[in-house]
Amino acid sequence: MRTDTPSVDTGPPCAAVRRGRPRSEAAEQAILTAVEDLMADGNTLSELTIEGIATAAGVGKATIYRRWPNKEALLVDVVGRLEEPIPAPTGRGAREDLIAMVDYIRRRGLAKRTRWVLKAALGQMHTLPELYGAYRERVVKPRREIGLRLIREAVAEGVIRDDVDVELLGDLLMGPILYRTILSEDSDLEDPDLSRRMVDTVLDGLAPRR
Repeated sequence: MRTDTPSVDTGPPCAAVRRGRPRSEAAEQAILTAVEDLMADGNTLSELTIEGIATAAGVGKATIYRRWPNKEALLVDVVGRLEEPIPAPTGRGAREDLIAMVDYIRRRGLAKRTRWVLKAALGQMHTLPELYGAYRERVVKPRREIGLRLIREAVAEGVIRDDVDVELLGDLLMGPILYRTILSEDSDLEDPDLSRRMVDTVLDGLAPRR
């Protein structure tokens, strides 16, 4: 059931900065939940409007604009909230942290298969260039930077040779699990040891010569 009709959002250009008076956590929670509920009711990302979201949340449009500059910024936050949180450092070294990062992607793939709203949101983003660009900048890029930082730490710890291309190695480490979660949706992601085997297979070939 749709609660509003498609329209062009006229909010300011997409940006990550939030402005205005101190936030009410209850209002913010109501807004985020309203977007999830509207999507669960069958509304697509393009059909959602600030007016419809405000009505569903029981707040005024100004309440939304005080927290998000436009619809795109709000939707990025909603999708980010639906996903698994980025893993904290394990405290057991760069190799274990890399395994945790790959396992984060594995669990994200499982969540996408089992949570219809998340799967629909990620799938529809590719048809909305501005929204997808904001998502890549605010969600995808920071996660990639974390992965590259972990690789640099592994080099510093002597786990990886110091003559490797860090960005290329990032693709080699993250590429297989991304392939299984995005391009091969029937692949087996249930194995909790999959991430460790993937990372060890790559790193064992990149270890410094003893």
